[in-house]
Amino acid sequence: MDHPISDDPKSPLLPLHHHDHDHNPIQRAQSFLSGLKSILTLKTLSVLLGPLLCTIICLSVKLDGPVASRNMLAVLVWVFAWWLTEAVPMPITSMSPLFLFPLFGIASADDVAHSYMDDVIALVLGSFILALAVEHYNIHRRLALNITMLFCGDPLNPPLLLLGICATTAFVSMWMHNVAAAVIMMPVATGILQRFPVGPDQSVAVSKFCRAVVLGVIYSTAIGGMSTLTGTGVNLILVGMWKSYFPEAEPISFSTWFFFGFPLALLMFLALWVILCCLYCSRNSSQALSGYLDKAHLKRELEMLGPMVFAEKMVLAVFSMLIVLWMTRSITDDIPGWGALFKGRAGDGTVSVMMATLLFIIPNKKQKGEKLMDWNKCKKLPWNIILLLGAGFAIADGVRTSGLADILSKALDFLEAVPYFAITPAVCLISSTITEFTSNNSTTTLVVPLLIQIAKIMHVNPLLLMVPGAIGAQFSFLLPTGTPSNVVGFTTGHIEIQDMIKTGLPLKIAGIAVLSLLMPTLGAYVFGTNEQVQ
Repeated sequence: MDHPISDDPKSPLLPLHHHDHDHNPIQRAQSFLSGLKSILTLKTLSVLLGPLLCTIICLSVKLDGPVASRNMLAVLVWVFAWWLTEAVPMPITSMSPLFLFPLFGIASADDVAHSYMDDVIALVLGSFILALAVEHYNIHRRLALNITMLFCGDPLNPPLLLLGICATTAFVSMWMHNVAAAVIMMPVATGILQRFPVGPDQSVAVSKFCRAVVLGVIYSTAIGGMSTLTGTGVNLILVGMWKSYFPEAEPISFSTWFFFGFPLALLMFLALWVILCCLYCSRNSSQALSGYLDKAHLKRELEMLGPMVFAEKMVLAVFSMLIVLWMTRSITDDIPGWGALFKGRAGDGTVSVMMATLLFIIPNKKQKGEKLMDWNKCKKLPWNIILLLGAGFAIADGVRTSGLADILSKALDFLEAVPYFAITPAVCLISSTITEFTSNNSTTTLVVPLLIQIAKIMHVNPLLLMVPGAIGAQFSFLLPTGTPSNVVGFTTGHIEIQDMIKTGLPLKIAGIAVLSLLMPTLGAYVFGTNEQVQ
């Protein structure tokens, strides 16, 4: 036998060498250091940052409230540290409340899990199935080509095209839920951006324009929603609270709000457009983009799509029906929508999923037995968005139930000493800061009742504080988790958190400035804030 060792089952698989230099302490130290370097990378340190900050807060911070409130603050810092550094993939970080909340005594496992599937998430799920149908039948491409043809200019004018996309989005958002508007308009926007090269071939000008378009869509949905009562849930919460706290006072009607909300939204929209043009539309961008957006070429492409077929018409009909149902579910307190027939049990998510279900029932008339949609086409559903939304709702609930919300609200007592002219910017700044960490609706529910109490102490009209508080709650412009429509834009892959902060911060400042200008002038005329309310 040539190799007796290899037949021995107990012999090592690798040959053993005994050399003296392996025991050299310098070499061992070097190998230890290189091993340590490979472990202590920036990514590893980012992963450790979350638990480290959480531990520091748990050990050193003392809040005037239950222990759960301090734990909630610690968990909040941990989750946001991971989100901002992207140390762990964003969808996985989004699931961390599922184990952090029960372990830190903030909420039970069942309670946290409920946050990951509620009516808004049902709304998003249904909307995304509809958006996939729109994409599958190239309807978004048809709409994108029409918008581009209308606004691109000859020669190409990037700021004008950006204005067209943002204005269309803002208009759509005026009449429906912000998330739904973002879900409808994002495929249209990305349909325009698909014409540009991707990866290393993409020039800086093209990359910047892509970012401007996606940022324009997510911020235009927020701004458009401010202008009408039905545009966002926050406005309806404000009107509901005004009626329940002051039943004798004049209720805020759809038209009353529009007279104030529309000029506010218009000024903010212009500010957004100017900010995006300054940051992302350079002087040479027209030359860089014109090669991909030639008007004659666009016209040929539109003709190549041919007339609309039955399947496209049916998807559009289902979508249009959904928009009408969203708009008419609850109009105002005086004009109840169809939701009153179901005693308020049906939500926006109800109709969203119901309409999405129709797509799996209606035939597409292309092949026998084939429906408009099948489950295989839904494999692209963005579950990362669902998880991110769930995390946002779980955090909002945790902040409220742990007592952290009460501690934050007590910190607002200093507003009583604020001079009259500084009330609006102060309230708006506080509200717009809180809303980055909790949902817009949660911020409004938390801040507005407190502002009513402060207004009574100050002997001023409560609307002087309530309106800036509610509108400030819609200024969640800095983080993807601030509002679901931010998440929709974030998952396109065109933008990063830095882009949102770079654009969102000046937009937030502009919003506070516009509101501070309009509230004592137009607000006094529309809402009668100069008069006392009993």
